[in-house]
Amino acid sequence: MLDTLDAAAVRRWCAGGLAALKRHQGEIDDLNVYPVPDGDTGTNLVLTLTSAQQALAMDLDTVADGASTAHGHALRLMARGALLGARGNSGVILSQILQGLADALATTPTVRGPELAAALRAATTAAYAAVARPVEGTLLTVVSAAAEAAERAGSDELRAVARAAASAAATALARTPEQLPELARAGVVDAGGQGLCLLLDALVEVVTGESPERPAPPAPRAGPAPHGPSRETGSTGYAYEVQFLLDAGAEAVGRLRDTLTALGDSLVVVGDGDTWQVHVHVDDVGAAIEAGVVAGRPYQISVTRFADQPAPVAAPDGRAAVVVATGAGIAELLAAEGAVVVPSNPSTGELLDAVRATGAARVVVLPDAPATQAVANQVAEQAHQLGLRVSVVPTRSPVQALAALAVRDPSRHFADDVIAMAEAAGACRHAEVCHAGRDALTVAGPCRAGDVLALVEGEVHLIGVDLVDTCVALVDRLLGGGGELVTLLVGADAPEGLADAVCEHLARRWPFVEVQAYPGGQPHYPLLVGVE
Repeated sequence: MLDTLDAAAVRRWCAGGLAALKRHQGEIDDLNVYPVPDGDTGTNLVLTLTSAQQALAMDLDTVADGASTAHGHALRLMARGALLGARGNSGVILSQILQGLADALATTPTVRGPELAAALRAATTAAYAAVARPVEGTLLTVVSAAAEAAERAGSDELRAVARAAASAAATALARTPEQLPELARAGVVDAGGQGLCLLLDALVEVVTGESPERPAPPAPRAGPAPHGPSRETGSTGYAYEVQFLLDAGAEAVGRLRDTLTALGDSLVVVGDGDTWQVHVHVDDVGAAIEAGVVAGRPYQISVTRFADQPAPVAAPDGRAAVVVATGAGIAELLAAEGAVVVPSNPSTGELLDAVRATGAARVVVLPDAPATQAVANQVAEQAHQLGLRVSVVPTRSPVQALAALAVRDPSRHFADDVIAMAEAAGACRHAEVCHAGRDALTVAGPCRAGDVLALVEGEVHLIGVDLVDTCVALVDRLLGGGGELVTLLVGADAPEGLADAVCEHLARRWPFVEVQAYPGGQPHYPLLVGVE
């Protein structure tokens, strides 16, 4: 039993809260009936807290920065991670609750009962301030009840205040149907509030070593099937959800709030003074993003059109493939093979979203670079916690992904199918051609800016001046080691006639080799080559 909240306890709380949210993710998703049934609040909360835990994991020693205590530093990392990874309305509000806790406890030497009560009050104030039009019967009501109970407890004991806050939150959650007619009609409690109760119960467990016993929330009553993804708050009158991170000053953000309030609803703007998470439902997407540009530097912009989001359909055998690649032509080729395509350099959350969106229980992920493979491995671990089986086939080029997808066989055992795909990808030698951006010394000798570089398996093998000549020399070198099938993917900035010139050369020099050439549309690389 803890007398004070230290940095190690903060880490255990984050891990325990995330585990609880994952266990109840589907249940919370089902509770999200306001205003449209079958939402994704559970998923959004899991992704938000996953980002918080990743931020903590990047700073294992939790060294204070001089302006914070060790536990305050850990809370700031947790809040910052949640802010950057916040998803949906509830995720954004949760990030602000964590920010309020961090701000209140950052420099407090010890965290006992009174300090926790004050921090919960600060978190409540921050959460309400973040929402343009607060609605009772939601997560806001639940965190407010927790703060009030913590203050009423008037105890110096951390465990007494934590228990009081968690118990009051559960009571407030049970009453949310009395405050929101939509909840009453569906016979459920608020989804975001349920998520917060799980986090407060996780805090109690860390402090006391005991897990509070809570009744399971009621399942939603049967109703009409949704026409698209749910909104966690706001009216059904707006067609788009817009969310982005913003680097801007507080004064500019104040003007942004006014602009977005006039454009739509479900507005939540939270931040730490420099970086802000913006969430709003609008009809005019361009105006919302332009408002962000006026305020500062928006990035990681996400736009969802509710009506155009079909429910995911699982493959007949419950399998799917997710491939990381860039280029319109490449995406079409991979989609024709039944794969879901994610643009290069995805975050863990984005790749996990794609895996979940397939609706399949067994998913193969094919990355496009070693760095992406590390992300894919993390996704596989997180997906396991969600009851999904994800296997990563280590591909480093779209041509390897195409080779792997070509041998998929649903009649095989899943593990055997993954092995066959990995063998096909490994048997496909891959190469690419690009232009040198600067003078450098390579394993093939020195190159100058603008030279044509031909890379095989990631290493420079040829340096040339003429693009066509270098591409021809590259395929000759690859086929010198054997091969029956050559795949060419032509880049977005490739000169006209490049593919024809290479194909004509192959027909003359290697007449018994099959050649397939496609417009790949990839940036930076005029030609990608695969040889099988």
